[in-house]
Amino acid sequence: MSVGSALLAGNDAVPALAAAAASAALEKMGNRPARGALLFLSAEFTAQAQAAVTAVARALRCTEVAGGIAAGVFSDAGWVLDRPAAAVMVFAGDLALATQRPAAVADTGPILSYGGSSLPRAWSDPGRDRFGGCFAGRPGKSEAIAWQHGRLVRQCAVELQGARVDLAVSRGWRLLGRPTVVTSSRALDLLELQGEPALADLRRSLPPQQRCTERLPLASLCAVLLDGPGIASDDLRQQAFADGLLRPVAIIAANADGSLTLAQHVVPGTHLLWAIRLPEASVADMRRSLSALLPLVPPPLAAIAFSCIGRGPYHYGGADEDLACLHELLPQLPLIGAYGTGQIAPVRHGGNRLLQNAVVTALIRQPARRSDVQPDP
Repeated sequence: MSVGSALLAGNDAVPALAAAAASAALEKMGNRPARGALLFLSAEFTAQAQAAVTAVARALRCTEVAGGIAAGVFSDAGWVLDRPAAAVMVFAGDLALATQRPAAVADTGPILSYGGSSLPRAWSDPGRDRFGGCFAGRPGKSEAIAWQHGRLVRQCAVELQGARVDLAVSRGWRLLGRPTVVTSSRALDLLELQGEPALADLRRSLPPQQRCTERLPLASLCAVLLDGPGIASDDLRQQAFADGLLRPVAIIAANADGSLTLAQHVVPGTHLLWAIRLPEASVADMRRSLSALLPLVPPPLAAIAFSCIGRGPYHYGGADEDLACLHELLPQLPLIGAYGTGQIAPVRHGGNRLLQNAVVTALIRQPARRSDVQPDP
């Protein structure tokens, strides 16, 4: 095998734990010479990050170690949150980690990128597709939470040389009802949809269990803006939203006068519908994102996933249904992943953006050619 992964957890965040995980991943490849490794460490390792990275480099006899601190980590063996843990993926043979090359170089695929709480401006610019994650770290601290070439850095950006990278993006939203037209708005307040108070229209569109609650779960709801009524099918609208062709807008407040305060002004005449994020909707969207990609690509060698701390076990009531979906559709595949505060994915019309509450899955295979990407808005 040219890829091996391992996950180890312990009571203490010590470099030896990370080194043991690296050795376990290397052993799964028959102890072939390592040509690079991804290492994700739980937040308990923040003060010991450089020592842990160095220990992994020594265990592998390879300085090409990249990755970062995360809220939690997972692999094909399971997931770990709220305790020290290390997840490692080692590459050998024709697969290797390397510093990103210029965009003009042929056969360069998406760049694996990992950093802090915000997306660097250069990463959002068109030119090179990126995938990866972000972790905000400890409040009030400015610690380096990433590493590259075995050294701590503010953010890392590496290529998987000798590999082709195909991306699937799950936003986890379920569209509600059919599009309607905004007939009245004021600043950020959405007043009426086809003459009916906006709040009444939203409440009527909700599933029965949420419709009857006095306090709406606004954090799990959003408005979705359409360029027009052109997408007639519910399935096609759901696919277009997942592909980033429709624009989500956060709902800030539900007001006593029946209006809704949104995160942006919406002009009258705009077509709009609602979306909700529920566990069953999220796992269905995860399955859709993978099922749409898998028939288009040859069997992968490995997978790398970047999930949100707002998904995973906290979202699904103690189980990671997104990870279970990966296990089901990609059985026995080497897998590594990190729970973060943001996920990075390409934009369909060029550039990249930072998402929340998403899962970005990268399927790794040979040979390295132009990548097929399911981008996000």
